[in-house]
Amino acid sequence: QVQLVESGGGLVQPGGSLRLSCVASGSIFRLHVMGWYRQAPGKERELVATISSGGSTNTADSAKGRFTISRDNAKNTVYLQMNSLKPEDTAVYYCNLRHITNRAEYWGQGTQVTVSS
Repeated sequence: QVQLVESGGGLVQPGGSLRLSCVASGSIFRLHVMGWYRQAPGKERELVATISSGGSTNTADSAKGRFTISRDNAKNTVYLQMNSLKPEDTAVYYCNLRHITNRAEYWGQGTQVTVSS
């Protein structure tokens, strides 16, 4: 019922920046949380940052001070501004939406972020 499409990934050098975007469409309930997760090869998927429909944010320690999550409710779009990128940030980044009322979750297909010289 909900579709998520990520964009903005790519190859950057250490210290560089990228901005990821995720557009949600379909039957989106008013009360929901959107966020970014990432998964590197051979590792478990981990939370990067989340933002509620009311604007409250939660950011992983590894991303604090470097990454900023934001959203445009009118467009059902969430962004992740990534600065001071490190090689350990290399992963597939997935967009997530969770409805508060029924706890249903939806995932995008992911976008690759590679940080390398």
